[in-house]
Amino acid sequence: MTAHAGRQRLVRGGSRLGSIVNVGCRGAALSIPLAPLMLLAACSDPTAQPADMVWIPAGEFTMGSDAPDARPDERPAHRVRMKGFWIDRHEVTNDEFAAFVAATKYVTVAERPVDWELLKQQVPPGTPKPPDEMLQPGSLVFTPTTEAVPTDDASQWWRWVSGADWRHPEGPGSSIEGKGNHPVVQVAFEDAQAYAAWAGKRLPTEAEWEYAARGGLDGAPFVWGNEPLDATRCNVWQGEFPYRNTREDGFVTTAPVGSYAPNGYGLVDMAGNVWEWCNDQYAPGEYSERVQASGGAGVITCPSGPSTTRDPRNPYSSESRVHRGGSFLCNPSYCSSYRPSARMACTADSSLQHLGFRCVTDAPAR
Repeated sequence: MTAHAGRQRLVRGGSRLGSIVNVGCRGAALSIPLAPLMLLAACSDPTAQPADMVWIPAGEFTMGSDAPDARPDERPAHRVRMKGFWIDRHEVTNDEFAAFVAATKYVTVAERPVDWELLKQQVPPGTPKPPDEMLQPGSLVFTPTTEAVPTDDASQWWRWVSGADWRHPEGPGSSIEGKGNHPVVQVAFEDAQAYAAWAGKRLPTEAEWEYAARGGLDGAPFVWGNEPLDATRCNVWQGEFPYRNTREDGFVTTAPVGSYAPNGYGLVDMAGNVWEWCNDQYAPGEYSERVQASGGAGVITCPSGPSTTRDPRNPYSSESRVHRGGSFLCNPSYCSSYRPSARMACTADSSLQHLGFRCVTDAPAR
């Protein structure tokens, strides 16, 4: 079980905390201006590189994993054929997201009050209404424990903090000042979608994300190849999770984008730092169903995920979206999701201290 998987039960379970964290239905989505035509024109020619984006050439790769440490939803490994596309070289940063907010006056999900009438449709029947103070804008924040604890109860290290949002990722007393080049966090799925639309881009499919993350190292266990994890590879948790972080990599939470070596395509932070939203809805058996539908043979072209959510961790949610890449909370003893095949998901209305995104844009037909 991963740190993030445990958090899903915190969000959707029947516990006291579980009744207050599904905060997505807080208000109508805002309309976003169209991207500048100059950006769209630049994307019409694959030889004209959009700013801070990398061209991923068409090709085939093995998606998923049948390795011993692969979880059931990563199986079976299967061949996938991809078209070429552009992808952001790094995760969207605080400075980039701030420019979007300044241009559009966008208000993120975590900054909106919780609508209990909508929220109660997504929690177990009979869940009592939480106190009014718990329906104020806010989000979940990671809080390390003071000693070793069993890692089967994520409510021990996640807490709901009123006032936690992208500008204050750890709550009202925190700030992103001096962290303009860190990845933006505490953004829900619709927030990431809104930014992508404004930038003339979109969120990647799960297949696009994994293909790009592998950097041409087809079948390798890590984005850097076969060498074991160490503090020089990516921003993850060193020490004993969730109470002692030895900080061997120099970071407690997020790191500036590009603090580690790029993968074979020149992309940074495709392992660790923060999770990244993908466009696909989540179903744990998607790969098995995909292979079965193909007759069990051949190559599957550009899969885009299931048409509906089937997430047993969030049985009352109608929309659970995939995210990839692991985060600064991953530790080999608890969460090895810095592997490119590792999958995770949460409700689309969730925002998290260790969840951000990057964007892609399509290549023109040739």
